[in-house]
Amino acid sequence: MKRFPLAAAVATALIALTACGSSSSDGDAGSGPWTFTDDRGTKISVDGTPRRIVVQSSIAAALTDLGLGDQIVGTFGPLKLSDGSVDPQAAGLDPEDVTDVTGGGEYGTLDLEKLAALKPDLVVTNMYVKPELWYLNDATAKQVEKLAPTLAINFQGLDLVETLDAVEKVAARLGADLQDDDAVEGRKAFEAASKRLSAVGDELEGKTVLPVSATADLFYAGDPKQFPDIAYYQSIGLPIAPVKPKKGSYWDELSWEKSDKYDADIILWDDRLGAGGLKSLKAQPVFGTITGAKNDAYVPWAAVTPPGYAAYARIIDTLVDNLKEQL
Repeated sequence: MKRFPLAAAVATALIALTACGSSSSDGDAGSGPWTFTDDRGTKISVDGTPRRIVVQSSIAAALTDLGLGDQIVGTFGPLKLSDGSVDPQAAGLDPEDVTDVTGGGEYGTLDLEKLAALKPDLVVTNMYVKPELWYLNDATAKQVEKLAPTLAINFQGLDLVETLDAVEKVAARLGADLQDDDAVEGRKAFEAASKRLSAVGDELEGKTVLPVSATADLFYAGDPKQFPDIAYYQSIGLPIAPVKPKKGSYWDELSWEKSDKYDADIILWDDRLGAGGLKSLKAQPVFGTITGAKNDAYVPWAAVTPPGYAAYARIIDTLVDNLKEQL
């Protein structure tokens, strides 16, 4: 099986990121003008290192793990569950420490009055499909730009390590110390968790794992190449079922009558569906004919997680523990 050279990748990334963080040619994290060219090719220029940042919640959690919590004054996107607890997509954030500026209207809207009151120096989000901003629709993005520049981090087409490195690159430019004990320990924990996942992949040889999501009307089978986490898990040995996605999509989008198109031994279900969604998935008669469904081999998939090494170390360890129950 293919193996990702974990130690080498992490060490190389750390050297590159440290160098980037110390560069003055594109505005460093010290005094004076701060400039940065984001993954849209947009050049951002502000008077100094941004100290008041509003960030998409998952990225905010990752930046907080890297020591930038004091600079994050607001977030948008998933933050709390209905019971008031922190949404897993924002794990590590304290909702009481930030202002949620998510709008109450359609997807991608912000409360612009709340945002303006925070006087942000910078608004940060990512892109799963370039150039679309995650949790910022086009109309809202235009309004936000009148208040503060936006910085977009591309996730499309990257594996997990590349995604985490992209976030760390931005973190370093915002003043994060990637040599800090917590940052270093996060990368070490990620490497250890990844080795555990590789070992489970060896034990699963001959079996396949299928990432899935669903709505009331459609079944979604995930193309491993389209998801940074799944692509990475596959690269270190987890046997992911091949899926041919719909053009322009991360998924093969199927009617429930055709949801048996891909057989697999283990079903990696999108945990954003919640317990009710899993119950509905199990109730589908055609899908119930594939091997994993017949064996009740369902494993939760944290499809959206804070994009940081420490966060993914926790996620991968949990995934390993759940997969071991299916051996």
